[in-house]
Amino acid sequence: MRFEVRRLRAGELDHELIWLAVTITSAVLLCAWLRVGLPLPQCIFHTLLGIPCVTCGSTHAALAFSHGDFSGAWRFNPLATLSYFAVAIYDVYALLVLVRRRPRFRLAISRHYLVPLISGAALLNWIYLLRHL
Repeated sequence: MRFEVRRLRAGELDHELIWLAVTITSAVLLCAWLRVGLPLPQCIFHTLLGIPCVTCGSTHAALAFSHGDFSGAWRFNPLATLSYFAVAIYDVYALLVLVRRRPRFRLAISRHYLVPLISGAALLNWIYLLRHL
């Protein structure tokens, strides 16, 4: 794993700008979806098999999170809630870096660490959902 703080190189993707735009666009679309009164998506996995999938409860967790009900969001889906916190922190960082034109944080992590970490987190989340939903 390698961590560095540096200026954006010429021709390098501006991850901060891209992901900030993606998350803001997603939030606006979610608000529009709810404002129009469209139904929340249903989990096909849960409907067909009767057990929750790894991401079941993520939509409800997002709604609870957006209303500041963090414990409610956690009950719906812990992994999604942690992801929403991470995205919120990243968005604040990205906004500050873009506005102030500061050096960027870059983290290079090997797949040898990342895949087991993500797989383990997903498995623990699924076990939680199986026991609590």
